[in-house]
This record gives sequence, structure tokens and C-alpha cells, in this order.
Amino acid sequence: MDWNHYRFRSLWTLPAPAPVVYRVLERVEDYPLWWPQVREVVRLDATSGIVRIRSLMPFDLWTTLRVGRRDAEAGILEAGLSGDIDGWARWTVTRLGPGGSLAHYEQEVDVRKPLLRRLAVPGRPVFRLNHALMMRSGRRGLAAHLEAV
Repeated sequence: MDWNHYRFRSLWTLPAPAPVVYRVLERVEDYPLWWPQVREVVRLDATSGIVRIRSLMPFDLWTTLRVGRRDAEAGILEAGLSGDIDGWARWTVTRLGPGGSLAHYEQEVDVRKPLLRRLAVPGRPVFRLNHALMMRSGRRGLAAHLEAV
């Protein structure tokens, strides 16, 4: 087992139509407005940016995000990640009932940050919990943002 390799999956039920959720999710530079752990997004150009993330752990993760597949009709947003974490992330947004949607988040990454690599074995359960709490907070923040828009 590679202790520095992670696969994450989250399902978010949201109170807005899928096209609205997709449009909000494709605006990564606005994530800090509704997702507390996404502290900063700096656009590099039309297809990439640097993202600073900090959850409960006492350090930041920096990653460069590069836009991959963008398919509004299919509800798919993909991005490549490099930096403290290398890999990819994908949102798939689908209709759920008459005014709601389901946002399925998938991420597969390898940790590159030296501190996290050194703590890979004892820290793995804590890192997974940290990610789960961050995702829960993100869902709550997005739901509140969508209701306010």
C-alpha cells in the first residue's frame, strides 16, 4: 500500500438546480466566499490557478489547479492538481428532483508535502478525518451560498 496515495469521494445533496450548481462550482476563484477551508485562489491564467487550503491541521496545502474537462451538459468539471498534492479532482453535477441536485466529488492524489509524507502511516486516519470535515463544511457553505444567490 502506498501510504501517501488517497482516493476521496463525497456526495452533496444541494437545494438548487444542477445548472446553477455547475456554474458556481466552475468559478473556483469564488470558493473562498463559501468554503472556509479554501483560503485563497490566485488565477494564473484562463485555465490555471494556485489554491491555498487549510482545514483543522496547522499548515497550508498549496496546489496548482489546471482545468481539464469542462462539460456543462454532462455536469462534469475536472482539474489536474500539482504541488503539495498531485493528482486530479472531478465534480459531476446531476439533477435530483424538481429543484435540487447532487454534486459527486472525486479526488485521487499523491501527497508531496514532506511533512505529510513523514507522517503518512500514523497520520493517515487524521488526514482522512480532516478531509471529511473539510468536505462537510464545504457542502454546508455551498448550500447556504446557493440559497442566498
